[in-house]
Amino acid sequence: MKASDRIVDAIDLETYFYCESEEEARGLAEQLTAELGLPHGDIVFLEHRGWGARVRLRAYMHHPGDHYRWMERKEGQA
Repeated sequence: MKASDRIVDAIDLETYFYCESEEEARGLAEQLTAELGLPHGDIVFLEHRGWGARVRLRAYMHHPGDHYRWMERKEGQA
């Protein structure tokens, strides 16, 4: 089982982008979630100042009621 299979709800990621505007930062954040293969990505914080923007992203790996891999029976278990 992969570590990502054991994530209960979400992955939070924070970074600082070199960019000219908030709009560019938003596009870069969305591009980053796609490049990393993170599903259901949301921008939870974005602040552009000077030459860049601080961005916090949240990617929901599981929503309530989803199929949770860690709940599957292991081989040999009753």
